[in-house]
Amino acid sequence: MRLLAIDVGGHTQDILLFDTGGLVENCFNMIMPSPTTIVSWQIKEATAERRPVVFTGVNAGGGPSFWALQDHLKAGLKVYSTPEAAVSFDDDLDRVVELGVKLVSADEAKKIRRAQRIELKDIDLAAILVSFRLFGIEPIFEGLAVGVLDHGVAPKGKSDRFFRFEHLRNLMNQRNELIAMSYKAEEIPSYLTRMKAVAGSLSFDGVPLVLMDTGPAAALGALEDRRVAVEERLVTLNMGNFHTLAFHISDGKVLGFFEHHTGLLNARKTDSLVRQLVAGTLTNEDVFAADGHGAWVSRGEQSVPFVTVTGPQRNLMSGSRLKPYFATPYGSMMLAGCFGLVRAFSLRVEQFRGEIEQSLKRDSAAGALRPRSASRK
Repeated sequence: MRLLAIDVGGHTQDILLFDTGGLVENCFNMIMPSPTTIVSWQIKEATAERRPVVFTGVNAGGGPSFWALQDHLKAGLKVYSTPEAAVSFDDDLDRVVELGVKLVSADEAKKIRRAQRIELKDIDLAAILVSFRLFGIEPIFEGLAVGVLDHGVAPKGKSDRFFRFEHLRNLMNQRNELIAMSYKAEEIPSYLTRMKAVAGSLSFDGVPLVLMDTGPAAALGALEDRRVAVEERLVTLNMGNFHTLAFHISDGKVLGFFEHHTGLLNARKTDSLVRQLVAGTLTNEDVFAADGHGAWVSRGEQSVPFVTVTGPQRNLMSGSRLKPYFATPYGSMMLAGCFGLVRAFSLRVEQFRGEIEQSLKRDSAAGALRPRSASRK
């Protein structure tokens, strides 16, 4: 069985062609620029050439692309976008227009002369498949798993940080396991428009699709590391390029978690947040007031357990007094999210569960921290 796992981050997209027919370590993979990074390069090229930019496509990740868009507008250059693509920059189209973007129809977009035309989407499956084929790999797959960070469409007047964390907190209140933050394509709530856009572009008859938030996917993937798998109590910390999520876990259950902006953290601040998280004293209000997203705690414990860290910004914890272990599931830190997606897929798609579980299994300790139930409640 082959599963294509794609973890879309702020700077990279991490791609794994997971194959149960061989060793996990031998599965083919790529660490490539993220779609938003590629778009930022295209915008910067247009800025340098003093050309207008026209966006088409669907809702996709922002960050680098949004910053490049702002620079383009500050340079006095024109930007046009279809409404479907414009929500990549803000769900409120009035605010997109206020930035200086002119909304146009798809037909109008085709008529704009000398423009740099950019299609927005989180997954360029054609490019991924061609890349594999250039190396003689026929990328046939029976399943798809994708990780993206989705803030969701916040009601007017409500912070998107607050709305995102409210959504994650509700999931934990329903089922305090990492797998609760995953969806089959048909389960995605209507307000998670980025995930909806991905699912809409990756519809294949007979090919199951599972989507998961990137932070929880990386946390789940860190549990695949042999050293991490033996710990019943732990904190798993994913320090992404833009977002950091920490989960306090005991016997597979999430006791608490927080989300913050990585750029506002260092080892000292993160150590303090982790200690408060474990003690059960970290509040949602405190994290939000510090420009983070929030915190959720069901109960605390007296001592800080084993701490593991993953993510491209993990070196921020090099000076940590918690002395975290740097997880490298199956020998690759950058594929932690992909391995989390593989695990999530196995838990959500019964058809391939046994085959994937057997392939991932490495020793008797593996699975110690797996979610107990494969069904979604």
